[in-house]
Amino acid sequence: MDLNTITEVVRRPSAQPGADWREGDAWLAGGTWLFSVEQPDLRRLIDLTALRWDPLVPSDTGLEIAATCTIRDLYAFAPRDDWIAGTLFATSCEAFLSSFKVWNSATVGGNICMSLPAGPMITLTVALEARYGLMAPDGSARTVDALDFVTGDRQNVLSPGEILRRVDIPAHALRKRTAHRRFSLTRLGRSTVFLIGTQTPGTSDLLLTVTAGTTRPVRMAFDTMPDARTLQQSIDVIPADTWFADPNGTPDHRRHLTKHFAEEIRRELMAGSPA
Repeated sequence: MDLNTITEVVRRPSAQPGADWREGDAWLAGGTWLFSVEQPDLRRLIDLTALRWDPLVPSDTGLEIAATCTIRDLYAFAPRDDWIAGTLFATSCEAFLSSFKVWNSATVGGNICMSLPAGPMITLTVALEARYGLMAPDGSARTVDALDFVTGDRQNVLSPGEILRRVDIPAHALRKRTAHRRFSLTRLGRSTVFLIGTQTPGTSDLLLTVTAGTTRPVRMAFDTMPDARTLQQSIDVIPADTWFADPNGTPDHRRHLTKHFAEEIRRELMAGSPA
């Protein structure tokens, strides 16, 4: 019997960690998923935590989150007083299908790169208009909008050997008012749907992010608060094959919940909007 196994762990990668990337390699950050299932195709792990990237770097332009930032560190982060959308950090951390013990190892970048429909770090960063900094094996870099990173269930835009280095959340998004709704079959279960609405203070705009019920994030932008019918129609045009199906819900169930919660978010934000 051919037993496949990991034969090497690179503990001190260079500042250009993918320079010698080869087939059978995998990035290691928290490892909470990597070590939970068989990995027959892997031969070598490259430990990114040895690079000691600063987990959270606030500035006047916004917040930089390292891909290796743990969920524990993000949960404990105290946003600036005017970053009122910072309440979403704790909300999104609490949406994990895991115990607080897993938070000590699980990372923001790991959750994003898994690209599961119910990934709460995807929900958070798309809703807050983040951009992701990616690093290629040759050291070149590119940035992508968080909305465009996940392309389907466990699918994303990363090329072989490319790595998510950081998440940049702009200050203007952190100053927005927010409302969210999440549904799961059990109190601590995986999200069936997870929606976040944001609104610029002093305006009546709406940015609605739909996740968990869809195979990739969907975001709808309105310059002024839409009426109930317009909002429902915007959800109706989401392609049928974008809705996700698993034991936590059928596509029809998820569409129904999304329309219901979207209206609740609309009413909640409209109640505090300028007349």
